[in-house]
Amino acid sequence: MTEHAGGSISKSEKVYRTLRQGILSGRYSAGYRLVLDRIAREVGVSAVPVREAVRRLEAEGLVEFQRNVGAIVTGVDKKDYAVTMETMAVMEGYATALSIPYLTEEDLKEAHELNEQMRELLAGSFDPRKFTTLNNRFHRVLTQRCPNHRLFDLLEREWDRITIIRRSAFAFDPKYSTRSVNEHDEILKLIEEGSPSVDVELLVREHKMRTMRKYIATDHKPAY
Repeated sequence: MTEHAGGSISKSEKVYRTLRQGILSGRYSAGYRLVLDRIAREVGVSAVPVREAVRRLEAEGLVEFQRNVGAIVTGVDKKDYAVTMETMAVMEGYATALSIPYLTEEDLKEAHELNEQMRELLAGSFDPRKFTTLNNRFHRVLTQRCPNHRLFDLLEREWDRITIIRRSAFAFDPKYSTRSVNEHDEILKLIEEGSPSVDVELLVREHKMRTMRKYIATDHKPAY
C-alpha cells in the first residue's frame, strides 16, 4: 500500500514519485548514478524507502544496477531503441484500434488541436523537445480509451522508456517532422470516416515503424 489514511502517501511512494519525475523530466539523465544516501538526505527519509523506490524503478526498466557502481538511470542503445520502438508499434496500433469505439468528439478535437500546434512549430522556430511532447500527447489521446487496461499500462511503460532519452528524433530531419504531422491527419481521417479498425491499426503501426527506421538509418542517438 502506498496510500495511508487521510490520503497521505508512504515514504517509499514519495521517493518513487520524486525519482521517477526526475528521470522522465531529464533531471537525471541516462547513466546518472543514483546515490541512495544522498537521495535519502535530499528527500528527508532513511535509506530503506529509497531502496524500495529504486527497486520499483528497476522493475519498470528506468533504473539498472551495475557492479561496482550501483543504481544508474537506464540508457537505451541503438538495438534496444529499435526493439522498444517495434514493440510500441504493435501495441500502439492495436491500442488505437481498440480505442476507436470509445473516442469522443472532444478527444478527436483535442487530437486535431495538438496536431495543429505541431504544424505551427514547423512553420516557426522549431523546438524538437516541445514537438516531441505534443506528439506524445497526440498518441496518448488516441489510446487513452483503450478498454484493455493491461495493454495501455504496458504501452505507457514503453513510452516512459523512450522518454528518458534526451534528444528528439524529429531534430534529425524537419522534413520527417512534416511527414509525421501529415500522417497524423491521415490517422484522424480514417477514424472519423469510420474506416475498418484494422486499417487504423496498420497505419499507426507503420507510422511508428517509420520513426524507428529513420533513426536506424542515421548515426544519431535515439529519440524520446
